[in-house]
Amino acid sequence: MGLGKTVQVLAHMLDERARGALQGAKAQRERQFEEALPAADLVVTTYALLIRDLERLRESEFGLLVLDEAQAIKNAASQTARAVRELNAKRALAMTGTPLENHLGELWAQLDAVAPGALGSQQWFGQHFRTPIEKDGDVALSQRLSRRISPLMLRRTKQQVLGELPDKTESQREIVLTGTQRELYESLRLAQHQRVQQAVAERGLAGSGIVMLDALLKLRQVCCDPRLVKLASARKVRRSAKLDQLRELLPPLIEEGRRILVFSQFTEMLGLIGQALERDNIPYTTLTGDTPGKTRSQRVALFQQGEIPVFLISLKAGGTGLNLTAADTVIHYDPWWNPAVEAQATGRAHRLGQQNPVFVYKLVCAGTVEERILDLQARKADLAASILEGGSERRGEGPLFDEDDLALLFAPVA
Repeated sequence: MGLGKTVQVLAHMLDERARGALQGAKAQRERQFEEALPAADLVVTTYALLIRDLERLRESEFGLLVLDEAQAIKNAASQTARAVRELNAKRALAMTGTPLENHLGELWAQLDAVAPGALGSQQWFGQHFRTPIEKDGDVALSQRLSRRISPLMLRRTKQQVLGELPDKTESQREIVLTGTQRELYESLRLAQHQRVQQAVAERGLAGSGIVMLDALLKLRQVCCDPRLVKLASARKVRRSAKLDQLRELLPPLIEEGRRILVFSQFTEMLGLIGQALERDNIPYTTLTGDTPGKTRSQRVALFQQGEIPVFLISLKAGGTGLNLTAADTVIHYDPWWNPAVEAQATGRAHRLGQQNPVFVYKLVCAGTVEERILDLQARKADLAASILEGGSERRGEGPLFDEDDLALLFAPVA
């Protein structure tokens, strides 16, 4: 996440070319491939184009296959993951700032793509490692898995390059829900908790995932802004305590000359924030997953060149492929279950090339589902640390998500 992976890999490939280790066999190609591909030292494509061009690409032998942002193949059953496995390469390298986001199956998928069989079959890995570690908190197996993968990993953490990075200061801004917004949260909480309990009783915890996530989504939306909730009961509630807090926070930061990134998972929320900024006469631009490539580049350049002080970005659009070192302030408008995704978004600003200290603000509605999400974030971070860094932070604490967690998530506002 901004620690020099791309530079390291390019330097390695340059050295490999100098030693003559990257020349693969040249195959017959269609006309548009015949001129460019055989003469190239480096072939760059996207995962989407890989699927489309697979028939032609798999005819060639490559000296080295580099999978940048390898979390794109974390689902072993996806078209992208299957296409990667069909390429003909002597060696393969997976490069990612988030090798483990949600569960160990993602780690298996990425490692199996570049070192097939290193962790056995998917079924074998699930039986012997994933289930005992995730469900039972087996520390001994976690350490064994860490030892097994460590010879295959080159890991660079921010702690190792702190001398090259400016300081990063994180703070949590607690926001208290009041009035009709709080009443809406409580009424929805009661109704959605009952709905989830009924689903669990009928289908079990494992079979109630969609109902549970939808219920939690509604509570999270109320915390962000009641206008996000598409229910009749929410239409009368026009005030958002969190949006009010953001509007109070931004002007003094801008007056100090700060350059600000605001992240949210909800594209519609970014639109509401944009409307508020227009009323406050604050210049901004927006980047979401729907922003076209050319427009994306223009908006990034606009921010990087200092033309605007605020950049509204969806987590989906801002998680990868952005270098925004002009920013010195990051605001996470709403927390997400996965700490790695938030950290990667923060890494758009706090990365090699940043010259200024970076300040990170997390806006959290006190006593709500948002505060409880932070506890689940810590558990996921512990799981990643125990596997990738050989630690043992999770000491048999049981399942990562169970009915006790549900009771906590749907508890009344504290």
